[in-house]
Amino acid sequence: MTVKEIFNSMSYGPAPESATEATAWITAHAPFGHWINGTFTAAGDTFATNNPATGKPLAQVSQGSAADIDTAVAAARRAQPKWAKLPAHKRAAYLYALARLVQKHSRLLAVTETLDNGKPIRESRDIDIPLVARHFYYHAGLAQLLSSEQPDMEPLGVCGAVIPWNFPLLMLAWKVAPALAAGNTVVLKPAEYTPLTALLFAHLSREAGLPAGVLNVVTGDGATGAALVDHPDVNKIAFTGSTSVGRKIRQATAGTGKALTLELGGKSPYIVFDDADLDSAVEGLVDAIWFNGGQVCCAGSRLLVQEGVADRFHTKLRARMDGLRIGDPMDKCIDVGAIVDPVQLAQITAMVDASEGEKYQIPCPTGCFYPPTLITGLGSASPLMQEEVFGPVLVSMTFRTPVEAVEIANNSRYGLAASIWSENINLALDIAPKVKAGVVWINGSNMFDAAAGFGGVRESGFGREGGWEGLLAYLRTKGDAKPLKPTTALPEPKNAEISGLDRTAKLYIGGKQARPDGGYSQAIWSPRGKLLGHVGIGNRKDIRNAVEAAQAAKGWGKTTAHLRAQILYYIAENLSARTDEFAERLKDMTGKSGAAEVETSIARLFTYAAWADKFDGAVKSVPMRGVALAMHEPCGVIGAICPNEAPLLGLISLMAPAIAMGNTCVLVPSQAFPLAATDLYQVLDTSDLPAGVVNIVTGPHGDLAKPLASHMDVDAVWCFGAADLSAVVEREAAGNLKRTWVNNGRATDWDRAEGRAFLRAATEVKTVWVPYGE
Repeated sequence: MTVKEIFNSMSYGPAPESATEATAWITAHAPFGHWINGTFTAAGDTFATNNPATGKPLAQVSQGSAADIDTAVAAARRAQPKWAKLPAHKRAAYLYALARLVQKHSRLLAVTETLDNGKPIRESRDIDIPLVARHFYYHAGLAQLLSSEQPDMEPLGVCGAVIPWNFPLLMLAWKVAPALAAGNTVVLKPAEYTPLTALLFAHLSREAGLPAGVLNVVTGDGATGAALVDHPDVNKIAFTGSTSVGRKIRQATAGTGKALTLELGGKSPYIVFDDADLDSAVEGLVDAIWFNGGQVCCAGSRLLVQEGVADRFHTKLRARMDGLRIGDPMDKCIDVGAIVDPVQLAQITAMVDASEGEKYQIPCPTGCFYPPTLITGLGSASPLMQEEVFGPVLVSMTFRTPVEAVEIANNSRYGLAASIWSENINLALDIAPKVKAGVVWINGSNMFDAAAGFGGVRESGFGREGGWEGLLAYLRTKGDAKPLKPTTALPEPKNAEISGLDRTAKLYIGGKQARPDGGYSQAIWSPRGKLLGHVGIGNRKDIRNAVEAAQAAKGWGKTTAHLRAQILYYIAENLSARTDEFAERLKDMTGKSGAAEVETSIARLFTYAAWADKFDGAVKSVPMRGVALAMHEPCGVIGAICPNEAPLLGLISLMAPAIAMGNTCVLVPSQAFPLAATDLYQVLDTSDLPAGVVNIVTGPHGDLAKPLASHMDVDAVWCFGAADLSAVVEREAAGNLKRTWVNNGRATDWDRAEGRAFLRAATEVKTVWVPYGE
């Protein structure tokens, strides 16, 4: 073909990348053992890792056992105290050295990644590896600043990381960089399909002088990952993978005290309005769904196009699909590479074959490849509109109005990412906060940076990767909390003192007092045997009613922060006017003076009234022409089991930050001393608090924790009740993978329990990317 013919046809390639150096490294070290305590172990029982594009084996890799996990965790535990005690600058220097090594060996890493994963070499070379280096550079900076910026925080200890096969090295960086920066040590379990770049990175870490045991890599299948999750000497699990496995991990870690972050599946909407630059939106969509063969958790796999431009957009999209090049991932001209494994290919094929709708596919090579696919004519309830395919499959629907676009976009159990395309920035920025997603890209897709937090809501998991918000997930407040001492209600005395009219406090639901559904109540006695009154015993139906009321009041989150602050001040003012009454009530219940608790409760309300309009987000410094906005949004409905030991202060310490940040809540007050909470109804009624923002259900913590934590319309659960409830709450929360915050049987100093930790628990960080320029 002549040069003129090439220019006329615009044909490409082939432009093959050499695999010589990568193959030589693999050959020199295979069969692979695990990387433990700074060296490769001898290979044990092995399995093959294959080249997806050819189906041929690349190397034999060891199948990790529980004993291997024990050895790796022990090495990490021995190394952790010394690593944590290093001066901040020393840890920063190691992370900097790792970043430089990634750059020095970038081509070796990129080629090995493509051989093992099947993604196009230009994606590994131009996207993945530069981002890996960026994460280690960025976290070197965080390590340098940590001691001065977070002086009251310390590392968790040993972190177990379980990562997927779609971005093997990038996911390693997302987990390892913040863990090491914070002073933790790591045991990493890479995906069974793609272990080679993790082993290569570990081997290269020796050139950075990384101390033995700080980073350990144990290869294997799901059983190896389960052994790491279950290991009693691991302090945190960081997992990226499927929602189904994430749910199992949440259940497995329930009540263990292990910190947990989950970055799970998605079914991300790609919303195109009629005023969008359609050609740009088509190019963005190619990146959103066919990048990495659609094997991306945040892939824009649900296309929502405004009705007036849908036919034109689909025509442009089909024409663009016809130009996509599928084939050998080692060819630098290829757009779409191989599917990672025949098992994954079979799953994609089965899901598409079972779907209705009009399918458009382009020619595809034989082997472990699947053609880019567009399916139109589906409804929002169609399986492929709801379920993650994890392949190069795009499903499409139309909408008429922005309101309908938001409704369809949010009609999903997931909430990882979304793309919004419109030349009207006012419209785009109006839609962004309304879409339920942890990340929103405006006029773009798949924008990532170490400075900008990434993560989801709903069944896309919880926790963030990147930024300060990501680093905080690897830290805890300094000091060891004491075990929580049980506080029980006073029993009925032998010689009861009963005086005055009967007084029975009802539940507080939707701004009204309500009788408990079960019709039961319990007597509350003073230490001297005086009957102080009765409270209702709530049940699961009462929890249901309270959650419905809280859901109906979610407009509270759309009010201004200034208004929420005013109402909190007003609650404090009205409580202050009744200080003596509440202090006397606390004294009657507990036998101790309640004056200090009431005064601290008033001060606590003032604190969160002050914070309501001051817990600011951030504009992240990302390498692009534009901004990445880290916005604090309310979680939604928060259920809270309040402490026994501080009947008024504990409840207000949980209620105030929740409503200050725009959440509604369902509170289960102190089981032993609930009358302080029931007296608060009148204060709330006279403080202009909208009905349903705060709901209170009295009763036994053990009976109410399960229905509250398992309720699918509750978005987060906090538990500061009895010690054995932490496991119940975390296990039941796995149903819809709601966030949890539990005390794990440790005591809380409620006189000092306030500030940013409570505000962070009451908010989600939504990252909104806004490019600008012509």
